[in-house]
Amino acid sequence: MTSESPQPVATPSRRTVVAAVGAVGLSFGLNACGSEDDSPSASAGTVVAKTSDIPEGGGKVLKDHKVVVTQPTQGTFKAFSYECTHQGCPVTGVSDGAITCPCHKSRFSIADGSVQGGPAPKPLPAREVTVDGDSITLT
Repeated sequence: MTSESPQPVATPSRRTVVAAVGAVGLSFGLNACGSEDDSPSASAGTVVAKTSDIPEGGGKVLKDHKVVVTQPTQGTFKAFSYECTHQGCPVTGVSDGAITCPCHKSRFSIADGSVQGGPAPKPLPAREVTVDGDSITLT
């Protein structure tokens, strides 16, 4: 029988452990900064409004569904994400033909979501809607 000396077990240094814990914490922190669920809260087939709720030449922010529904011309309904493309703030209003973001004053067209002013780098993403009778449904 031979006597072998035990092999040393590699253990991480304190610096390695602290760095790893910090990276995991950073990962959780970054995830917490985003929205809980990046998918829209209203799924396809969900009735989000009545046509009478959406003024002609204006629109309405539907926070519960994370969309803005507009009626740029009589009988034409559009929908857009309610998150500003600048820093993700929810838009809060529709006036004078524009969807407005309160955070840095970006403005978007009610007709196509295009940027009309402010620091927003790109248009609001469009959502598809259909109208059946007086119901507006996300498709």
